[in-house]
Amino acid sequence: MIFQINSLWQVIGWCLVFAGLILVNEIGRRTKSGGMIVFVIIPAALTVYFILIHFGLFGGSANPTMAYMDGWFHYFKLYAADIGCVGFMMIKYKWGIGKEKWFKWWPWFIVSANIMIANVSDLESALAAYNISGNLSGAWWASNEGVFIYGGWWNVVNAVAGLINIFCMTGCIHLYSSNDKNKSDMLWPDMTIWFIVAYDIWNFEYTYLNLPTHSWYCGVALLLAPTFANALWNKGAWIQNRANTLAIWCMWAQVVPLFQLSGIFAAALPRVYGGATAAGLTTMDLYEKAIELYKAGEGKTAAVGEAIAEMGITADPSMQSLFAILALFVNILCMAVIIKKSIQNKCNPYSNEVFVGTKDYEEAMARVEVAEA
Repeated sequence: MIFQINSLWQVIGWCLVFAGLILVNEIGRRTKSGGMIVFVIIPAALTVYFILIHFGLFGGSANPTMAYMDGWFHYFKLYAADIGCVGFMMIKYKWGIGKEKWFKWWPWFIVSANIMIANVSDLESALAAYNISGNLSGAWWASNEGVFIYGGWWNVVNAVAGLINIFCMTGCIHLYSSNDKNKSDMLWPDMTIWFIVAYDIWNFEYTYLNLPTHSWYCGVALLLAPTFANALWNKGAWIQNRANTLAIWCMWAQVVPLFQLSGIFAAALPRVYGGATAAGLTTMDLYEKAIELYKAGEGKTAAVGEAIAEMGITADPSMQSLFAILALFVNILCMAVIIKKSIQNKCNPYSNEVFVGTKDYEEAMARVEVAEA
């Protein structure tokens, strides 16, 4: 059992998020006007909204965004994802610097930067656990986001997997526009199922370790939405759809944080919170206690473990360990395939395409504008 699902509403909530991400992504990707509305106009309006909240409007400190999502990390992820989306639009529509060859490194750069941020977060968790317990066998700490995190060696393993994952992106400057009337997609044909699976497993583990109370949505529904689209109707555009759905989710979570924190759709808790469901604890219960400890300056002390024990929770990192090892294995395997193909093709895997001739690559290339192919 990876998650402690205790209500049909949690499953319904997951389905709503999954379907909503796919639907809004389709609106944003299919036309220029749709893209401008979803990734330029709405984020601009939200920026004004966020600023006004800090000036006391819309409820001020009582506003859910201010109360639950005012940490730098949430804002950074939202705008980093959205900047990536706008950059991808510039490439596929050939707007401004989007026409320049050097700008085709932008997707690799923005994805790499986001992976590295996650790697640093993993190492922060491992270091916190080490400082509390004196080893990496596991220790609880409370983050400034109001999350109880069980850090340990699995964070280090996953950070290594994430670092390898950066170098599993190949054919980095071979990006194209799709051949449909509206040039709906930015295609990266060399980003095949090898990278997608390696990324998805690594990123799921990252959310499972560092955003555990949100990972039911941001670690499962959010990751599967672009992968599902890529597999069935949008071959070659996975990275564009991954950025799009990430930005869409971040906007939603920033404005409606209580969707996953309380109520009938509250995110299912992961296995690491052993006994939480049996004890009748909710996501909000955990959030309130974690933020209380953090504000008291005890977020990275043994007091966190004591508070967890008093709540009736027993740490169960079995799934954390399993997915960390799996993420490392799959990323090493992906890198091995890339090295083998690069040697066979006698090419640099980053400035050249290495998956030419594979099913994924050819299906993606079939969607490329003739003038670019």
